[in-house]
Amino acid sequence: MLDYEFMRNALFAILIITPLFGLIGTMVVNNKMAFFSDALGHSAYTGIAIGMLIGVSNNFISMAIFAILFAILLNKINDSKIASKDTIISVFSSTAIAVGLVILTKNGNYTEISNYLIGDILNILPQEIFILLGIFALVVLFWIFGFNKLLGISVNPTLAKSKGINVKLIENIFVILVALIVTVSIKWVGILIINSLLILPAAASRNISKNMRQYHLWAVLFSIVSGILGLVISYYQGISTGPTIVIISSIIYFITFALRRFSID
Repeated sequence: MLDYEFMRNALFAILIITPLFGLIGTMVVNNKMAFFSDALGHSAYTGIAIGMLIGVSNNFISMAIFAILFAILLNKINDSKIASKDTIISVFSSTAIAVGLVILTKNGNYTEISNYLIGDILNILPQEIFILLGIFALVVLFWIFGFNKLLGISVNPTLAKSKGINVKLIENIFVILVALIVTVSIKWVGILIINSLLILPAAASRNISKNMRQYHLWAVLFSIVSGILGLVISYYQGISTGPTIVIISSIIYFITFALRRFSID
């Protein structure tokens, strides 16, 4: 399998992407932001559409800029308490994907980017792997210097603020990182399942973890195992890689769920 360069590139990409999903996914689950990351994935079409309208040929740039602005706006509106968080996110998500599809279908560009729905990690290029490495470095830096603050905010924002933590700054940095990870991964993972890869490893880890360290370690391990097994199985079975990874992650989740139920009983 590794005799082919495209498979080696795909493996390198998975070894970078999956730990990112594992780390970020733990806090996405912790902060009940599953809808949030899903909305970011859906907003990709709008980013591509707007980029095409203003003449941006690089879809990643237009998606990334729009996703970051979209994430910060959602984060700000969530604090307004005008409506429940899931309602606000659902409204923005539905609107974003509808606007994007309207623009793309009007200009006849929909078929060009329909592959973003399911993605294809086998098409990743070496220079794109370096982009992933850059984002990986950003996430590691944030985890070193900002994780405890983010954890404090997720537990009690008021107490965190009283301790001198800049709550809005930390929250905005986190949602920007989520936006970047979602955006950079969509091309290879697909809009339809990007959220699953963020949520499932973290949710599985939560079923069996007894402390925060185990929570992160298991999430990263489950994500990496799912990614490697998904790539190998998809190669030998001739099926799509992204959905295969999600199926492996789902199996791991149900196993850990059963283990949790067994330990409780």
